[in-house]
Amino acid sequence: MSNSNSNIETQVETVAEKAIVPKQKKLKPARKQVKPGDVDKETAPQTGKEYNIWYNKWAGGDREDNYSNKTKSQTRCNIKKDAGLTRANTTGIRYCCLFFSRGCCPYGWECEYLHTLPDPERALPDSSKDCFARDKFSDYRDDMGGVGTFTRQNRTLYVGRIKETGAGPETEEVVRRHFKEWGDIEHIRILQYRSVAFVTYVSEHHAQFAKEAMACQSLDNDEILNVRWATEDPNPTSKVAEKRRLEEIGQAAIRARMDPRVVDAMQAVRALEEGRDYHADDGNADEDIDVESDGPEGKRRRIEGPETDEPMVMEEPPESQEPVPPPGPQGLLSTETLESLRYFSELRRRNGAAPADAPAPPTRVQRPAAGLGLADYGSDDEED
Repeated sequence: MSNSNSNIETQVETVAEKAIVPKQKKLKPARKQVKPGDVDKETAPQTGKEYNIWYNKWAGGDREDNYSNKTKSQTRCNIKKDAGLTRANTTGIRYCCLFFSRGCCPYGWECEYLHTLPDPERALPDSSKDCFARDKFSDYRDDMGGVGTFTRQNRTLYVGRIKETGAGPETEEVVRRHFKEWGDIEHIRILQYRSVAFVTYVSEHHAQFAKEAMACQSLDNDEILNVRWATEDPNPTSKVAEKRRLEEIGQAAIRARMDPRVVDAMQAVRALEEGRDYHADDGNADEDIDVESDGPEGKRRRIEGPETDEPMVMEEPPESQEPVPPPGPQGLLSTETLESLRYFSELRRRNGAAPADAPAPPTRVQRPAAGLGLADYGSDDEED
């Protein structure tokens, strides 16, 4: 009876573990979003006289037809259907396909770039490029469009030309439903009666992807959205919060690359300078310290010991303990060398070997009777 109960409990635990652990869905090969030639590239009529190669458009024309020049995009990306494996998953390229974000990549699994959302946990090889491998610039364009700048981490998008059909919360729900497909959203701000929304993502890479994916798209009322980069928030509280967030990210990145032993050593030195107790096991210093122990006086008291009314008496060593004689003066040979020589001489004596004979005096060199040359001089001869 006990065996059957144990088997039942084991089966229940196994079923519970299977129910708790979610199965990771394997990606299938990416499908081709469009066929070559399906997308008709329509060029808007240009009224400008000069072509600006920096902004990639005509300049000096009539600005009243700015809205009419915006044509609705013919394709749109669907992450659930279009995401999949490409050649970039085997070659190690971490950049996403720009045409995949716009929903018009004709290569599918043969594409050289990723057909997935950018992973915020994986840093890009070059911080001066966006998630589509396009070079950033030192400043934004005048219309806040394009790739952006590498001098600022921008996670907020300006979304204009929204057709409002209800109150602010209803418009926010519509914007969130369409923009949450491209990544985690931190917050959304709606400017009611102005047809403008500001969408802030948790990751900058998701904001870059959403800007291209929602450009010239529509929400629920067949409008044509104007998606650009948002300017810096002038609110001082927001500036302080953003600065603190960037500092925390930088500290976390530095801490992840440092050796834990070096971190523990630095924290121990800092705790010693501040007069606190440091425990290496938990990495936290003891905060329950008397206020009087702060400062250099507190450090001095910690080194010298607690103050007491009784005078400190030096303990004398016991009489039975013999003092260790100081080491003798060292000559040309060290103490270890002399001990080694004594050891080898003792071995020779025990083995019955004859003691080494004293070295014979140097023999006098017989020189020829010819004249004395420089090479014939014998420096060991005392008679010469």
